[in-house]
Amino acid sequence: MPFSARVDGTLQRYTVTAMPRDTIPQLSKSRFGAGLQCLKRLYLESYSRELADPIDPSQQALFDSGIAVGELARQRFPGGRLIAEQYYEHSRAEATTSDAIADPHMPAIYEAAFTFEDIRIRVDVLSRNSGDTFDLAEVKSSTGVKSEHISDAAIQLHVVEGSGIAVRKVFLVHIDNSYVYEGGPYDLSKLFHLEDVTDSARAYLSSIPGSLADMWEMLHQDETPSVEIGSQCNRPYQCPFYGYCRQDSPEHHIEQLPRAKPELMERLRTAGILDISKIPPDFPTLSANQQRVRDAVVTRQPYVGSGLFVALAQATYPLHFLDFETFNPALPAYLGTRPYQIIPFQWSLHVRDSEGNLTHDSFLHDGDGDPRGTFATSLLDAIGPEGNIVVYSGYEQTVIKRLAEEFPQYRERLLALCDRLFDLLAVIRTHYYHPEFHGSYSIKSVLPALVPGLTYSDLEIRDGSNASVAYGQMISSDTEAPERERIRDALLAYCKMDTLAMIRLLDTLQGGS
Repeated sequence: MPFSARVDGTLQRYTVTAMPRDTIPQLSKSRFGAGLQCLKRLYLESYSRELADPIDPSQQALFDSGIAVGELARQRFPGGRLIAEQYYEHSRAEATTSDAIADPHMPAIYEAAFTFEDIRIRVDVLSRNSGDTFDLAEVKSSTGVKSEHISDAAIQLHVVEGSGIAVRKVFLVHIDNSYVYEGGPYDLSKLFHLEDVTDSARAYLSSIPGSLADMWEMLHQDETPSVEIGSQCNRPYQCPFYGYCRQDSPEHHIEQLPRAKPELMERLRTAGILDISKIPPDFPTLSANQQRVRDAVVTRQPYVGSGLFVALAQATYPLHFLDFETFNPALPAYLGTRPYQIIPFQWSLHVRDSEGNLTHDSFLHDGDGDPRGTFATSLLDAIGPEGNIVVYSGYEQTVIKRLAEEFPQYRERLLALCDRLFDLLAVIRTHYYHPEFHGSYSIKSVLPALVPGLTYSDLEIRDGSNASVAYGQMISSDTEAPERERIRDALLAYCKMDTLAMIRLLDTLQGGS
């Protein structure tokens, strides 16, 4: 199979040896990126997309946010024409793109469509220069340029120039998170930063021939390529076939070893070890924590450190079990905030006195406007002056300290809360490990191992990411009142479960389970 690639400014021809498949699907920018991450991923995306993990609400929210950012970024190149045909209407989109390119008065083209050597792309923005050249702009909702963005831009450059369009500059358009929203329409010149990545994209072109050859050759195969689970499963993003590739993996795969460096993983694989239970007791370079995990898996018994009960005894009554929910919109929603700034909107508080009496209080901002002020004042009113505040991770402390900076009138009172925090996660991480944690100290992993009767499974919202998405839906002007009330109830139930989970974990650990 012949294809072309531009190397050192020269278009060169390459040939891939024909393989069993007679026809293969075309590549695209996203499929090219998939192939760079893992050839098995590309194969599955091309032939067995139904095997992909379901897209959860938080993932869909990221996709939707990216679309919204892309549409807004077009306004940095005003007066252009949108190629409105859908991605499955590529041939028609190419014809419309050709018409727009032929119009010398058209300053920009959005979603321009091109095909070159069986690679189809849509360019976010193709901006016309004086003369016959264009600038290519790739829009990302990130706050900076990443290595995978360069390969995205380069494959588009390869296809656009292969289609006969002269490209002068290549830009990566990303969000500038130093921009402070001052109300009204966004100042797009400050919200978006145009970074010239022309040199990096052109330098990358020389690697495209080899990558394409590998991809085309693999796509001609009749069987899914065999690729070992590894760091590529999460780089640069978690593979959509993450679950599928692990369906036959050992229950305690070596990737569950905490903070395992690539060198250690390679030594284990070279030794033929994929199961933690098969790691010899004297295997070199395991950290103390990794050795602890290995021993717990082998013995099927939890590790209980000698300092666990001493550490737990440091917590003083009344105990305040506290959990926050936050969201961080890419496009700032409130006056004086920045892109991706963390906005707390909900807290749950269980309080247990020295007699074991338990009370619960909560806050959920469900009105218009910035929730931070009422979040802070309601929290200060709810927490009594004595006793530790039990949290799970340092996240609540981070949020409280930011609130102290943003609301100086409450600074001293907020920072005083930080002095009372008791991090249950830090205690567990230091003094306890159960083989059913599977390498994770997330409360969603720890809870079923220690308190199997308590579960999130019957809740509509089951993790913080989905809570953030649900809150965005709840406060949307498009959401009807009954749906808003349903979401509100689901958010309250979820956050309440988080603080109840901490109580049950503490009880179990104090009981010596």
